[in-house]
Amino acid sequence: MTLPSSSPLGPTIETERLFLRPPVREDFDGFCAFLGDPVTMKHLGGVQSPAVAWRVFTSVAGAWHLDGFHMFSVIEKATGQWIGRIGALYPWDWPGREVGWGLLSSHFGKGYAVEAAAASLDYVFDTLDWDRVIHTIAPENTPSAKLAMQLGSYNQGPGHLPDPYADKAVDIWGQTREEWSRNRRRLK
Repeated sequence: MTLPSSSPLGPTIETERLFLRPPVREDFDGFCAFLGDPVTMKHLGGVQSPAVAWRVFTSVAGAWHLDGFHMFSVIEKATGQWIGRIGALYPWDWPGREVGWGLLSSHFGKGYAVEAAAASLDYVFDTLDWDRVIHTIAPENTPSAKLAMQLGSYNQGPGHLPDPYADKAVDIWGQTREEWSRNRRRLK
């Protein structure tokens, strides 16, 4: 098993089957494929062009630099392949501190999302010292709602996002640090 390219922006977290680390330039092709995947992007604003993907990609890297956290690149250990982005985010005027997720559709159904999201929840509670976390999920996004439930989060009702997502319906899911402490033991 080879450790993926490290990032000067933050830590690399190792799980059973994955590495999570801040993005590096070599991740862009995977990131571009992610934003170009119609199945993956169904509830994430739709397919984006490579030019938009670059702006989003550099925004993620910039947030790591400015805030000290954001989405991790998810690297599959067995192949070294970039398979998605999962982790902490807290954009301007967001309804709360979030752990969000998204994988390339070719990696759905393998348990990677729960594995990476659990590691990200550990990170935000243990390292970033957050007291609570949310997940903003489109009401019709049943797979993400199921993942949130598997992690022990619960639907706290409808919420509102800032522009450019202000017209999109979302439910706010979440849990506290204490709830995660109990729910984490359930996942092991």
